[in-house]
Amino acid sequence: MQTNFAPAQLADPAMAASEKILRTCVHCGFCTATCPTYLLLGDELDSPRGRIYLIKDMLEGGKPASQEVVKHIDRCLSCLSCMTTCPSGVHYMHLVDHARAHIEKTYARPAGDRFLRTLLAQVLPYPNRFRLALAAAKLGSPVRGLVARLPRVGNRLAAMLDLAPAGMPPREPTNRPGRFPPTGGPATKRVALLRGCAQSVLRPDFNAAAIRLLNRHGIEVVHANEGCCGALTHHMGKEDSAHAHAKQTIDAWDAEIAKGLDAILVTASGCGTTIKDYGFMFRDDPAYAEKARRVSSLAKDVTEYLALLDLAPVAENDLVVAYHSACSMQHGQGIRLEPKTLLKRAGFTLKDVPEGHICCGSAGTYNILQPELAAKLRARKVANIERVRPDVIATGNIGCATQIGKGTGIPIVHTVELLDWATGGPKPAALAGVAPRIAAAE
Repeated sequence: MQTNFAPAQLADPAMAASEKILRTCVHCGFCTATCPTYLLLGDELDSPRGRIYLIKDMLEGGKPASQEVVKHIDRCLSCLSCMTTCPSGVHYMHLVDHARAHIEKTYARPAGDRFLRTLLAQVLPYPNRFRLALAAAKLGSPVRGLVARLPRVGNRLAAMLDLAPAGMPPREPTNRPGRFPPTGGPATKRVALLRGCAQSVLRPDFNAAAIRLLNRHGIEVVHANEGCCGALTHHMGKEDSAHAHAKQTIDAWDAEIAKGLDAILVTASGCGTTIKDYGFMFRDDPAYAEKARRVSSLAKDVTEYLALLDLAPVAENDLVVAYHSACSMQHGQGIRLEPKTLLKRAGFTLKDVPEGHICCGSAGTYNILQPELAAKLRARKVANIERVRPDVIATGNIGCATQIGKGTGIPIVHTVELLDWATGGPKPAALAGVAPRIAAAE
């Protein structure tokens, strides 16, 4: 794509990076075949290629974001399926992130929209606030109908109520800063594990399973005193907030790196995609560029790391597992084989989900901010999952687990929970109602 940015514009590193991305696009349109919003809406401006044209016009012209641009950029899930499809290597993720930051700085959103986005940014990254918000949501459920009729924000507030769990899981003892030594001998390796924000409240069992599994295999696990990774606010274009969260996390992990770390593990692939991008995010920050690069270089999804270990199942089973590969896993991080290979080696019967490359509609805060589109994508995803008739759904991202779980009665667990169970850990609580099919291995 030909560009005409002025030299003064290209003096801005963010603008220079986006200009390079824009020049990579050759208008081929392959991206339209796998873009969820284009599949639903059929509007060229709701495809990656159409959004690229809008972003180019906005950035190249030095224009504030218009209502039309905001509408189509807001509809983007950042699922990054287009990046997997693109034959030219267009780094759409960095481009749309820049566009969102530009929108945040130059566009005056309606009051209701500003309120909702501020609410999400001030609640979701903070576990204690989020826990209180979920308690309030439970109280608000009986008046959902009235909430839904509120002008401008009613449908989104109703979506928040719908996504709230019916009951809160108990607090997990391991969900705290500290070290968790291996069982049965000295540590052979040492890793840090992201505690997370929303996940630590909604599904603390995910990380608990990871700690048990790693400890049984001689690995010490450290929970540093990190906070939110910054992914949620980053994808809303709130750069200052995202960078503040990320810096706190980088500092906490850098202190642990100094003591010796083999890896930084993440059980939420949405967070993992952002953490692996810290090196790019802070490339021009003299105080954080090197620290961010170190953190990104050590960051791994938990299944990437487990694939390097010798995990021996202690039981045989014939549970049928539908593996849902989160967009942030397969498109954002390029991790496609490791989770499935691990589940097969553990003895599970694995089923691929039809249209597995299409987003479930979670996408961070998307299922709150764009509830109608998200609901259509969830219905499509659930129908494809139920078509393979699994006993259980496995995924590697809390957002997907929450989104899909609201559309089906099939239990949904984290991949690491199944691996923990197969190698000697307890049966996942979510599978309490599933008929046991486990037999002791000879």
